[in-house]
Amino acid sequence: MLLDLSQPLYDAAPNCPVHVPVSFRRTADHPQDGWRMEEIAMATHTGSHLDAPLHKIAGGKSIDQMPLETFVGPAWIVDLRGIAANAPISAALLAPKLPRVSPGDIVLLATGWGDKRAKTPEWLHHSPFLAPDAARWVVEHRIRGVGIDHYSIGGSGPQNEETHTVLLGAGVWVVEDLHFPPAAFALPAPVKFWALPLNWPGCSGAFCRPVLELAPAPSA
Repeated sequence: MLLDLSQPLYDAAPNCPVHVPVSFRRTADHPQDGWRMEEIAMATHTGSHLDAPLHKIAGGKSIDQMPLETFVGPAWIVDLRGIAANAPISAALLAPKLPRVSPGDIVLLATGWGDKRAKTPEWLHHSPFLAPDAARWVVEHRIRGVGIDHYSIGGSGPQNEETHTVLLGAGVWVVEDLHFPPAAFALPAPVKFWALPLNWPGCSGAFCRPVLELAPAPSA
């Protein structure tokens, strides 16, 4: 069984305000055309998506240059629900919550802001963020990927550039705009995470469908 961590995409969906607006346009429909088809337009870093090193690092790997296996592995959900607007997720805050993290693991930051996703000033400009010192902690502990339930892991302030540079410069991929349903917090840790990107050669990132793989129920 799979637990979906993705955010839905639809016409005018909330996204990073410096990116082009999300556009879904129906170009054919039943019954007049005999089929239904849509045309979509948006930035590659929209909705639930992965950042490859090339997103920030000139000459870094593009999304298609990273093996699919890179985006599958054991993940730790860090429960940060209730964190304040504009609050930094520092190394001092993060480290005690990950006492058993191992090299190669994935860390997913659940701030609760996935539930706030809307075109409001708060969600667009005042999210919690992974602080640069915590990004360095992630790199030092050889964590392979880190995610957050907002469109930017570095928030929208001046620290955003440094956080992305530290992570992507060390080859740590980033998954953004997650959503954690309540069931995610009841799972035994770590849990297997999947976030497979679309096959877009040369791109700095790609849409993905992030899921948690649940252990099968024991047979009766």
